[in-house]
Amino acid sequence: MLNPPLLPLRCDQVVLRAMRREDAAAYAAGTDDAAVREYAHLPEPEYTEDSVLALIDGPIKEGLERGHLAVLTIADPVTDDFTGSLVLFDATSTSIEVGFWVHPDHRGRGLTAAALALASEFARRSGFTTVTARTAVDNVASQRALERSGYVRGESSRGTTPSGESAMLLHYRRATERRGRP
Repeated sequence: MLNPPLLPLRCDQVVLRAMRREDAAAYAAGTDDAAVREYAHLPEPEYTEDSVLALIDGPIKEGLERGHLAVLTIADPVTDDFTGSLVLFDATSTSIEVGFWVHPDHRGRGLTAAALALASEFARRSGFTTVTARTAVDNVASQRALERSGYVRGESSRGTTPSGESAMLLHYRRATERRGRP
């Protein structure tokens, strides 16, 4: 199980923290981005500020409290503003999967790699030995971020995304042993 009292985690580039109500508008706006729509495979077809608020107050809060789902905010370390989303889900006794996206206004600054490093630390400190990820075979930006963060590329296979779509996916995994601070 995830250990929510470990949050927030921070490094020079980002803060990884629980999602808050003030993140709802930025989250909803980010999901309108074409790349997020194409590659994030979000469970809902559309997000509004109100629908995100309902998620924050319901399933997001409950999932984190129970330790089986963490829909987290990737925040700016100075302003604490929302810059993206990172999700930890599908936990087993030893591994957990990560998914992520960065708001288009904040891409190209290495935030994803920094957030992935913090997510690995969160998973390690919660008792997981492995973090896994899947990405579309044509999502080169996510592949680069995963590989920069110490994830090892595995095989590709057809699979079901969180949105329920069937897609060709590349599988990644990273052991959570400590490799230095992000």
